Amino acid sequence: MQDVTIHITDREGEKHTVLAPTDMAMNLMEVVRSYELAPEGSIGVCGGMAMCASCQCYVNSNTELNTMEDDEDAMLSEAFNVKENSRLSCQIPITEALNGLEIELAPDV
Repeated sequence: MQDVTIHITDREGEKHTVLAPTDMAMNLMEVVRSYELAPEGSIGVCGGMAMCASCQCYVNSNTELNTMEDDEDAMLSEAFNVKENSRLSCQIPITEALNGLEIELAPDV
């Protein structure tokens, strides 16, 4: 499989279905940016280093994700609008396992 289908609800509540390549070493935040689903400069401010939480999202499907690392967990413990299903999209690599993933972008703070 080359591309996976991901369902993304943007910060205005609009739902988008996008294709994400599994062969380009991208992460979910980069996919959101490439489809321009968040205003420029409002997502991935730290460049995907798990240092700002601007790419926080809510995982709304039972898709199995990679394990959360300590730096992501620490950043989420300091972020606003955190929920049980919060993740930093920059820390979720695009793999075949993500096919059908449903996320919602957290509010911009």
